[in-house]
Amino acid sequence: MTAPAPETPAPDTSAPESLFPRLEPLLARVSKPIQYVGGELNSVTKDWDATEVRWCLSYPDAYEVGLPNQGVAILYEVLNERDWILAERTYAVWADLEQLMREHGVPQFTLDSHRPVGAFDVFGLSFATELGYTNMLTALDLAGIPLHARDRREHDPVVLAGGHAAFNPEPIADFIDAAVLGDGEEIALKISEVVREWKVEGRPGGRDGLLMRLAAGGAVYVPKFYDVDFLPDGRIQRVAPNRSGVPFRITKHTVMDLDAWPYPKKPLVPLAETVHERYSVEIFRGCTRGCRFCQAGMITRPVRERSIDTIGAMVQGGIEATGLEEVGLLSLSSADHSEIAEVTKQLADRYEGTNVSLSLPSTRVDAFNIDLANELSRNGRRSGLTFAPEGGSQRLRQVINKMVTDDDLIRTVAAAYANGWRQVKLYFMCGLPTETDEDVLAIADLTKRVIDTGRRVSGRRDIRCTVSIGGFVPKPHTPFQWAAQCDADVVDARLTKLRQAVQRDKQYAKAIGFRYHDGKPGIVEGLLSRGDRRVGRVIEAVWRDGGRFDGWSEHFSYERWMRCAAEALAPYGVDVDWYTTRERDYAEVLPWDHLDSGLDRDWLWEDWQDALDEVEVEDCRWTPCFDCGVCPQMDTSIQVGPTGKTLLPIAAVTSRLS
Repeated sequence: MTAPAPETPAPDTSAPESLFPRLEPLLARVSKPIQYVGGELNSVTKDWDATEVRWCLSYPDAYEVGLPNQGVAILYEVLNERDWILAERTYAVWADLEQLMREHGVPQFTLDSHRPVGAFDVFGLSFATELGYTNMLTALDLAGIPLHARDRREHDPVVLAGGHAAFNPEPIADFIDAAVLGDGEEIALKISEVVREWKVEGRPGGRDGLLMRLAAGGAVYVPKFYDVDFLPDGRIQRVAPNRSGVPFRITKHTVMDLDAWPYPKKPLVPLAETVHERYSVEIFRGCTRGCRFCQAGMITRPVRERSIDTIGAMVQGGIEATGLEEVGLLSLSSADHSEIAEVTKQLADRYEGTNVSLSLPSTRVDAFNIDLANELSRNGRRSGLTFAPEGGSQRLRQVINKMVTDDDLIRTVAAAYANGWRQVKLYFMCGLPTETDEDVLAIADLTKRVIDTGRRVSGRRDIRCTVSIGGFVPKPHTPFQWAAQCDADVVDARLTKLRQAVQRDKQYAKAIGFRYHDGKPGIVEGLLSRGDRRVGRVIEAVWRDGGRFDGWSEHFSYERWMRCAAEALAPYGVDVDWYTTRERDYAEVLPWDHLDSGLDRDWLWEDWQDALDEVEVEDCRWTPCFDCGVCPQMDTSIQVGPTGKTLLPIAAVTSRLS
């Protein structure tokens, strides 16, 4: 059982005092105390009384993971640019500090001014993964905010969830007051305006009055205003509003003009080491490649590109504001930007001779070329290249709509090795729908061909290939949302066979490295990603049993999750397998069917059937529309270049930055 949470009395109208004098004596007794100090370059502190709406933003993980999160960074700037809004940040605290905070009555605090989280108007949490749910409960409890939304008092913050996991917030419906689907820039400001208006008018209707205002337009999902009815066999019968004025469906938010939102402009520079030490620029949002496993690609449609001149201005401003020396050009498939060649060439021209380097995330095999790679490494930083074939066999890649052949990959790595690269990293998934042992063992054969190719074209023996394998988890709003998840034992057995197939061949064993996790965390993620409100009892039970930082392998306990799930779900007649390894049919009401990502449900089902038939579908950026539903339903459209613009000015900046 957890210790009692610090008491947080109902705040008066005055500004809350800083908790730092009470926190500081505790920091000498914890690991990495610098992560709790705040004061980073570009952090913002505001006069509490000079603002009307106050946000506390959180990425529910450790500082080193949470601070680089792009979603929180963008909202932090967007909100703080308005003089009437205050936004501060909080992250998950490690167990050593959590214990001391409970012992000394120090509540959850923000980093910027060390104010108590419970004093803010809105507590916004961004969930990139469902494994942060237990950390949310820790933060709520430490803040003195009742865990269950039904128990919240008039003065408690509105607990608001966002991020990709918010596209199915049902497992945490008991703990949040509201959820937002999609892009946050515009809706965060609209929510702020609603809160301000409600406060100015004297808070009519109290807490429920505010939530009703947020819910009425269909822009914000308020779970308490919806009832879920179940059939005798455990399936959902329907999800429907329980009061008038609440819409049956909630729609996602889409920012159509990314050039109008060039954030982050001045990202925070961390005081402690973080997982990414770079300035990240999102060069476009959305993806229409149609990979059937990829929730991010499905829920962020349509494609919207940033223009080359906006990218250039963001890079210049970000480097000047932070002093960071690596610029990440980010998106779901960055090499697909219609002007990526000009973007990389002109940025490389501008920063040649400086310490500034450019990087792309994992690059599609069929979008890679040596010219692009050379521009990215022009300043001498030639790190390994990462490609994601995803499936080991051609058949399996047709199932998941990853239209890359073995020969495509071999041609690409041949070009890389021939031009001086010595290492590539290949990313695959295990446990995909229709997968067999042979599909996974094909990874070994393909990887050996990669090594042979590298040795042949380079004339060297020091060629390396790292194979990174992740477990597949079916996600909502994808064609695989109906699929049965592969059993963890099956995944583990296939990975064992794969490792043995490589290690017993001595001419490849030292050249090929393996990185993978066992299948057990994926089962828990699957339970949380496709769960309904009954799963909330599992989350709470795990948290009360000590569950924290479940995204970290050293803290994750599969045994704890399975034990708590068995106890919490037993009264409902369902179990973990019911949520994970069971295939759904078309008629079943899914927990997120009332949450509209823009994708037509019939189109998703047809794509699922195409997957089973091993039929591929082209990228709709360059073909006629496939009627996924997003553009007409959301009143949006695909936005790609070329724009014909250039970086201005294009002159090199060597003298200023070197």
